[in-house]
Formats: sequence, structure tokens, C-alpha cells
Amino acid sequence: MNIRSMVSGLLAISFCGAVFAADLDRAEVEKRLAAASKERPADLRRKNLTDLDLSGLDFRQADLWGADLRRANFSRSNLSGLNLDLSVMTKINLSGADLSNTSIFGVSIMGADLSHANLAGSRIIANLDKSDLSHANLAHAKWGADMKNQPMGLMRVSLNHVNLSGADLSHADLSRGLMRHANLQGSRLLNAVLSNVDLSGADLTNADLSGADLSGSHLEDADLTGANLAGARLTGIGNKSTIKGLDAAKNLQSAIFD
Repeated sequence: MNIRSMVSGLLAISFCGAVFAADLDRAEVEKRLAAASKERPADLRRKNLTDLDLSGLDFRQADLWGADLRRANFSRSNLSGLNLDLSVMTKINLSGADLSNTSIFGVSIMGADLSHANLAGSRIIANLDKSDLSHANLAHAKWGADMKNQPMGLMRVSLNHVNLSGADLSHADLSRGLMRHANLQGSRLLNAVLSNVDLSGADLTNADLSGADLSGSHLEDADLTGANLAGARLTGIGNKSTIKGLDAAKNLQSAIFD
């Protein structure tokens, strides 16, 4: 390789680094948060914050709309009530974070760590495939497809291959969502709305589905061994013989079938 080629290569590497480097560092983010108020939130709108360690910070008075948050560490941070629509959150670390009543629409959160996160009352229509939501709080979460507001076609939450073991989804709405091969072992789905959800291949062993609405859902190869089906609605689910462990479910006699 000649000198000209080497220089060109180094310049290209430097240029790529400059393009993709975060716009701010942690110190600058903390400075903006400290000076923020409800009337004048910290301006982090559309900022590139990729790969930053922003753990344990309070973002409730910040504007993060459309920000690039890929691989950033927001563990134990407070993002409750924020509008994170159109942000980029692939492989983000939100473990133990507070995202209660937060809005996240039209983004990728694939491969994210949301274990033990508080997502109660949140509104999320995003792709969370292969993410970790184990022991997360999704109580009263509003993740169902809005059939009255679909100008670009059906927009729905995607939770394929996610880990929701031990999670609390009581009274959550995930209607028309995708949950293929999701791990819901021991999860709490009391009175959850799972109508028309694709749960094919999902692991629902020992889950509490009492009072849940699974009408029209796809349960082919799903495992319901030990699941509590007291008062669960399973109308329109098709061939019950394709469901694993149905005969070993609890309170099957009180479940509502066709």
C-alpha cells in the first residue's frame, strides 16, 4: 500500500468517526439537565447520544424526541412521561429505568435491555424483537394497535422472541401485536387484552392468564402448561389441538371457548 492510499484510508476512518460520534458527552448532558425546567426543557432533540453512559440521570425535563440513542446506557434513569417518538433505540440499555406513561412510536428498540424496567401506563408501538423485558412492569400499558389511526397501514408492537418471563402485564393492552416465540414463563397477565395477538410458539408455562382476553389469538405450538386460565376468553382461537399443554392448564373448566 502506498502513502497516498494510507492517508486516504486514515482520512476515511476519521471522517466516519466524526460522522457517527455522539454530539455531547455525559458532562454536557448533565449540565443541560441541571439548567432545565418544565418551561425550558433540556434540548436533546435529534441529538446523537449513541454509546454514552447516561445511567441514573433524571430526564423528565428533557426533550429527547427523535434522538439517536443506540447502545446508550440509560439504566436506572428516569424517563417517565417523555415523548420518545421517532427516536432510535436499538440495543439500548434501559434496565431498571422508569418509562412509566412514556410514548414511543415508530422506532426500533430491537435487542434492548428493559429488564426490571417500569413501563406502567406507557404507549409503545415499536419493534422490540429479541429484547429482554424480564420482570418488567407493563401494568396498564397501552401497546395495542390503534385501528382508528392507521394512515400508513397497520402499525403494531412487535415482541417476537422477547423475554417477558416474570413480567407484570396486568390490564395491559397488546391487541394485534406480534409475540411469536415470546418467553412469558411465570408472567402475570391478569385481565390483559391479547385479542388477535400472534402468540404462536410462545412459552406461557405457569403464566397467570386469569380474566385475559385471547379471543382470535394465534396459539399454534404455544405452551400453556400450568397456566391459570380462570375466566380467560379463548373464543375464535381455532384448532385447540395445536396448543401444547392445554390439558395441563389450571382452571381450564372456567375458560371461555367457542
